[in-house]
Parts: sequence; C-alpha cells; structure tokens
Amino acid sequence: MNNGYFESAEKLFKAILMLENEDECKEFFEDICTVKEIQDMCLRLTVAMELKKGKSYQDISKETGASTTTISRVNRCLVYGSGGYRKMLEKLTEEDK
Repeated sequence: MNNGYFESAEKLFKAILMLENEDECKEFFEDICTVKEIQDMCLRLTVAMELKKGKSYQDISKETGASTTTISRVNRCLVYGSGGYRKMLEKLTEEDK
C-alpha cells in the first residue's frame, strides 16, 4: 500500500472519532458508504457476535444469510487479526450490561 492510503485512512479514522453521537455517526456513514457497504459491515459484526457465542458456521449461515466464506474471513480476523473485533465485542458486551 502506498503512503496516500495511510494518510487517507488516518484522516478517516480521526473523522470517525470526532463523531459525537449515534445520529452523527449514522449520517456520516450514510453519506460515505453505500447501503450495501453498511449492510456488509453490519453482517460481519453480527457474524463476529455469533462466533463469539460459539455458534457453528452452518447455524450462523442459516440465521444471517452470510456465506461460509464471509464467516471464515471474520473468524480468521477474530483469531489472527489485530484485535479490533475482540475489542469492539467486549465494549458492546459491557454496554449491554
């Protein structure tokens, strides 16, 4: 990847962190992403939550419509990734308490 990517990504991440509430977040993502991109991200997060619960690929696929390829990719990130999914799932779990 080139330096332009990293500079752009850094600005994007900073912009996301500047959002002050759920409404601002929703508005920003509706403008910057297509409906399909948002749906795909929502699906991946749902898959991660179901994997964390210990559900099988087959059950997750039936319940969510996610392909086993998507489930496998999310699982690989959960196991070998940078920890982003795990941190977010922990925060979501804490918020639900």
